[in-house]
Amino acid sequence: MNAPQQPPHGRVVVVGAGIAGLTAAALLARAGLEVTLLEAHQQSGGCAGTFRRGPYIFDVGATQVAGLEPGGSHARLFQHLGIPLPAATPLDPACVVDLGDGSPPVHLWREPGRWQEERRRQFPGSERFWQLCQWLHQANWAFASRDPVLPPRNGWDLAQLLAALGPANLACAPLAAATVADLQTLSGCGGDQRLRRFLDLQLRLYSQEPADRTAALYGATVLAMGQAPLGLWHLQGSMQELSRALEQALSAAGGRLLLGHRVQRLSRRGSGDWLVEGEARGAGTGGSQTDGAAGFRLEARDLVLAIPPQSLPALLGDGLPAAYRRRLEALPDPSGALVLYGAVERHQLPPAVPAHLQFSWADPGPLFVSISREGDGRAPAGEATVIASVFTPARRWFTLDRQAYASAKDQALQGILRGLQQRLGIPVDGWRHRELATPRGFARWTGRPYGFVGGLGQRPGNFGPFGLASRTPLPGLWLCGDAIHPGEGTAGVSLSAWMACRQLLARRGLPGTLATG
Repeated sequence: MNAPQQPPHGRVVVVGAGIAGLTAAALLARAGLEVTLLEAHQQSGGCAGTFRRGPYIFDVGATQVAGLEPGGSHARLFQHLGIPLPAATPLDPACVVDLGDGSPPVHLWREPGRWQEERRRQFPGSERFWQLCQWLHQANWAFASRDPVLPPRNGWDLAQLLAALGPANLACAPLAAATVADLQTLSGCGGDQRLRRFLDLQLRLYSQEPADRTAALYGATVLAMGQAPLGLWHLQGSMQELSRALEQALSAAGGRLLLGHRVQRLSRRGSGDWLVEGEARGAGTGGSQTDGAAGFRLEARDLVLAIPPQSLPALLGDGLPAAYRRRLEALPDPSGALVLYGAVERHQLPPAVPAHLQFSWADPGPLFVSISREGDGRAPAGEATVIASVFTPARRWFTLDRQAYASAKDQALQGILRGLQQRLGIPVDGWRHRELATPRGFARWTGRPYGFVGGLGQRPGNFGPFGLASRTPLPGLWLCGDAIHPGEGTAGVSLSAWMACRQLLARRGLPGTLATG
C-alpha cells in the first residue's frame, strides 16, 4: 500500500462524487483549499448519473432538476463558481398524474394561475389547503435563501439559524411537528380522498413518505416546486451535464477528482488529521492511471462525506462514538427502487405525451415515468427512452437466492410492462430495448448500502431541526447529501453541501458567502 501523502497542508478530502460531493469539492476548491474528491465508480454523478446502451442514454435515477431559475439554488451556486448553467428547458406541465379513478389526469402546470384553475377543477373545496401550503412555502423559501444551518450544533451554527429566521418562520413554528395530512385536515378538506391519493403519489417522489408521514414544512415547498417563478427543468443531453459542469468548476479551481477510488477505512491520527484508506482502480483528473487494484492512503485536515450516513459504522469502526453509532444504526431505512430502462419508437407513444407522468398501479406499485424529448440527446431521431420506476423495500432483495431473485425480478418487470401497456399503449413486444434494475444493481452502481435511493424520509421527526446534522461529533468530519437538511433532489443536496462548506470554512476562519445576484 502506498505511504500517506505528507504533509496534508490543510487538505480536504471529499468522499462521493454525486451532486453533493461535486458541489462541496468545487466550493471548497473555489475558496482556495487543497481538495481531493474520491469516487468509487468510474464516473461521477451517483444517483444523478447516466449510462449508455447502444444509441440510448439513460438517466440512472434523477430525471429532472430544480433550482435553475434566477435566484434558484443551482443558479446561485453556478454563479458563485463562475460556470454557466447547463442547457435546460422548463417542464410544463411538471408532471401529469393519473389517479386511476376514471377522471382526467391532473396536470401540474408551470403557470400559477393555470395550476390554480386545474386544482380547483380537480379538487373542489381544497383551495384553503393550497393557500396554506403556499404561505408555508413562501416562508420556507425566504428562510432557505438566507442560508440557515440546521440542525445547529454549536454557537456559530445557532447564530446562522437565528439570522435566517423571519417573523413568518416563527409563525410557522407550531406546525413543525405537523404532517401534510394535518394541513389537509386543518384546511377543512381532510375527507377528500382523491386529494389524499394525489398528495400521497406526489410526496412519495420527494420525501419517500405519504401525506400522513411527510413533514408539513417540507411538503408545502415540494408541492410548489413545479410552478413559476420556480420550476422543474429537463436537461439537454442528460443528467450527467450537471456533473460535468461541476467537474469543470472543480478542475478550474485546482481541485482533483480521482475516479475508481473506493474508500474502505477512515481514522483519526494523533495529530487530529484524518487518514483515508482504500483501493484504487482507474484514473482521475490530476491522477494517474492504475493497472488493477492498488491501495491508497490520504491525509486530510477535514473530511466531507457525501455518502449515506448508514455507511459510517463500517468505515469508522471503533472510531465512531458509541452514542452516535446508536443513532445511525437506529435510522429508518430509505427506500429502494425498481427501474425499467427502455426504448421505443416514438410513434408508439401517445401524441404530445408529457416528459413526466405518474399513475396508480397495483403491481408492483405506483409508477413514475420519464420520457425523453425529441432531440434531447438521449435517443436517436424518432425514438424515445422510457424510464419507469417504483419504490420497493430494499433489504429483501439481498435475501433472495439466485432462483428467487430471478423470479421476483421477472415478476416486477412484467408488472411494469403491463402498466405501461395499459396506460401508455406500449405493446409488450414493442420495445427496442428494455432492462430492469433492482436495489442490487443500485448497490453496485452507487455503493450505497442495500441500494438505497434516497435520504431518511422527510418525516416531522427527521426534518429540519430534528434531522441529522452536517456537523458530526468528530472534529473535522462533515456530512452532506440527501440525508442532511434540506433533503432530497439535486437542489436539496447542493444546499446541504453549501451548508457543510460554510461550517468547515468558518472553523478555519475563512469567509463563506454565496453570490446572490
